[in-house]
Amino acid sequence: MLRAFALSALLILPAASAFAQDAEAGRSVFGQCRACHQVGETARNGAGPVLNGLFGRKAGTVPGYNYSEANKNSGITWDETNFAAYIKDPKGFMPGNKMAYAGLKDDKRIADLTAYLKTFGADGKPK
Repeated sequence: MLRAFALSALLILPAASAFAQDAEAGRSVFGQCRACHQVGETARNGAGPVLNGLFGRKAGTVPGYNYSEANKNSGITWDETNFAAYIKDPKGFMPGNKMAYAGLKDDKRIADLTAYLKTFGADGKPK
């Protein structure tokens, strides 16, 4: 019985690590986002809002950014789960939002992007 448990744990372990977050790889993924979004201490709103301090923030609340009604009224507080669903299919997840992006479909790249974004506090300073 113990041997079967140990064997199953060995089989599961590589699958779990396959989606480990890599902030450095996420920096590269963020290259797709840079046309519209900024992060860091000097970040400003552009075609999209600043993404500093994204996780734990209520959707539609970055000062100075003109959000869609869909985003402002979504009631979402960004976490890893709803961000992953949103970035995979922005229009499907939140119909009526302004984001002109078809979506990032690869779960590993989403995990890496998430890790990268989490390195920025609300003030844009590294955490």
